[in-house]
Order: sequence, then C-alpha cells, then structure tokens
Amino acid sequence: MNTVRPIRVMLVDDSAVVRRVLADVLRQHGFQVIAALPDPLLAQDFLKKETPDVIVLDVEMRRMDGLTFLRQLMTSHPIPVVMCSTLTTEGAETTLTAMELGAVAFVTKPSLGLKGFLQDEGNGLIQAIRNASRSAVRQTRAKPPAASAPPSPAAVTSRPLFATSHKVVVIGISTGGVQAIEQVLPRLPRDAPGVVIVQHMPAKFTAALSQRLDGLCAMEVREARHGDRVLPGVVLIAPGGMHTRLARSGAQYQVEVFDGPPVNHHRPSVDVLFGSAAAIAGKNTIGVIMTGMGDDGARGLRELHQAGARTIAQDEASSVVFGMAKEAIKLGGVGEVVPLAEIADRILRYNKTA
Repeated sequence: MNTVRPIRVMLVDDSAVVRRVLADVLRQHGFQVIAALPDPLLAQDFLKKETPDVIVLDVEMRRMDGLTFLRQLMTSHPIPVVMCSTLTTEGAETTLTAMELGAVAFVTKPSLGLKGFLQDEGNGLIQAIRNASRSAVRQTRAKPPAASAPPSPAAVTSRPLFATSHKVVVIGISTGGVQAIEQVLPRLPRDAPGVVIVQHMPAKFTAALSQRLDGLCAMEVREARHGDRVLPGVVLIAPGGMHTRLARSGAQYQVEVFDGPPVNHHRPSVDVLFGSAAAIAGKNTIGVIMTGMGDDGARGLRELHQAGARTIAQDEASSVVFGMAKEAIKLGGVGEVVPLAEIADRILRYNKTA
C-alpha cells in the first residue's frame, strides 16, 4: 500500500512561542516538523545532516538575519522558503528583497495576537507551505554589492511621453514573479509599448515593487491609478487588493482600478485584466502569462488568443511554478511557449508586426 510522505518542514524563528505554536499547528495539519530552531546558524548546521521540503523563515533574528541566511541558502543549497515575519514600515521592501533572493511566498504575522494568528487556518500559511513544497527553486549566483549609482534626475525625466499607444502588453504572474519580472522589464527599451501587469501580491507591496523596478528599468514603472493612460515607455502594476482592467477613452487606452470580489481567489486577477484587454484592444494586445500557482489568467489568455492577440507563455524549465502557464496551454490560448530569457525579445518582435 502506497502512503504519501508528509511534507517535511524546518522552522527558523527566534521566538519560542512561534516555534512551539506553529510546530503544533503544522503537525495537526499533517506536516512533519523536523526542526524548530532559533537562528540561522543552527539551521546551517542542521542542513548538513537533513534537508527539509520547506523552510519557514523569520527575518529579524539574533546572530544572523533571515535575508542573509536566505541569500546564502539559495547560492549553495536551494530549498523552497516561506518568509513569515512581522510587517513594519519597511516590511514591503523586505518582502520584495526576500522574493528577489528566491523566497516563494511571504506571510505577514502581526505584532499583537500572534498566537491566535498562527492558530487561524485562514492566515494563508498552511497553503503557502503546501504550494512551496511543489515549487522548483533554483540555485542563484552570489552577487557583489551593486556599484552603480541610481539614475540621475535628467535620465528619469528624459523618458519620452507619447500621445498614444498602438500595442498594449498585458502580463500575468504569481509565485516566483518578482525574480521573473526583473529579468523581463529591464530588457525593454524606453520606447517599448505600454505594459500593464497583474502580479498576485497583497496591498502595499505593489507600490514598493513598482519603485524597485523603476530604478532598474529604462521604462517608467509605477503602481496603476484609476484613469492612468497606457503609454509607450510606461509600465503600470495593478495595486495589490484591487482589480485592474483595460478601458478606452476615444483612441486612448487607460486603466480602471476598482474594488470587487476575488476572481479565481485573487484580487487583482489576471483574468480580469486579460479579459478586458481582449474586449478593448483585441489584436493590438500582446498577452504574456508567466510563473505562478493555479489557473488565473488561463481563460483570459484564451480570450486574447481568440481575439487575434499575440499570446506567450513562460516555459516549464524556467518557471518556479508551472501552473498558470500550463493551464493556459491546456486551454489552447497560447501562441508560443518560450524561456524566461526570451520573453522580452518576443514582446519587441511582436510590437513591430502588424
């Protein structure tokens, strides 16, 4: 008789309360907690003997912080990591850094009512750990500290402002998205077609993501606001917790940002963006679906494909989670499947074609 091996989890958190309560909760849900350790140095020693399926990692700890440990882990011994830390003013930037380094999920724990939060099945941590156990994390190269200076004010203000946009690029992405999008957007020139992105991410984090990407890209990157025009040289990222759809005002494309119930368990939803692009821009759209869990965006990409849009899916080999793209392929909405490193080139090529 075949039995399913439980997911093996290692907890790294300097709070004894968190370690004790979370270990009990995980065991009740069928996980095997193979270690609950107060700091990353002890975790490094433990990893010499055993390898967990998932690590649940705090950020602020004694002796070594969680981000330093995560960076070292992903360059030497990549394992799926779920960050679980208290949200502070700098929390969004910390989260983005963790995801950039290779963490596959981030769950925010509160400063007050911690025990009740950990025992609440609706906090998302249990599902995040299950999803992480199915993620394909990859070894990253150690990066030296960046020596380049931030872009000068002149460089930023010299970005062109066009009267309208011909092609519109819509991108849907989820788990593993921060790392992936940082490999696509910086390869687009400042006169690339306007881009609208739905990245599954909670409220407040998308503003920090936009600021980070704006410093890396030739295009202007900002969090979308209701009524923003979709212009060449501009990337709009859907705000976390709000849907974003494409709309039209005369000959101009713009976005509508609005509240509403989750679609496919997500707000913002990729299907909302893609479906609106199919109806509003049709064949003038380039639709891209990338790494992510679930099927959000699959039906919307099929609508785009049926409307004559160019549609692209990230391939399995370069995806952290081959879920959204896989489902889109199954539904027949994908025109081409390409590696992550080639997505920017495809966008530029299709922008030149009628």
